[in-house]
Amino acid sequence: MSYIKIMVHCVWRTKGNKPVLVTEKRNRLFEHILENAKKKEIFIDTLGGHTDHIHCLINLGSGQNIAEVMKLIKGEATYWANKENFIPGKLEWAEDYFAASVSETALDKVREYIKNQEEHHRKMTFAEEYEKFIKSYGFRLG
Repeated sequence: MSYIKIMVHCVWRTKGNKPVLVTEKRNRLFEHILENAKKKEIFIDTLGGHTDHIHCLINLGSGQNIAEVMKLIKGEATYWANKENFIPGKLEWAEDYFAASVSETALDKVREYIKNQEEHHRKMTFAEEYEKFIKSYGFRLG
């Protein structure tokens, strides 16, 4: 038997950074994302977010890759939300996303960070947060 633990912190945003994920809607969407992920054998460790974006800590399975998992999560969430008339207009995600591996020693810190998005975004906008992630991991913007 193979034992695999590849933890990845993923972040994606609504198209145009629209703040459509108000608390009650966001919680309902999270419930749906978790149910759908379980059916597709995607292990979501922690899920959180704010009005215009979502953070997700995922344990990738042996046959999974991040592009496939992100497509499944984002695509199905959009399909469901629009079928349910979840928000006025349509829920759309930006095409880009952030994903970085998380070491075993940093897991608890990342989990707390994801769980405390409401508090975190009282001090920093999503644009500032995203730029910070991109720079801290050595990616180039644009």
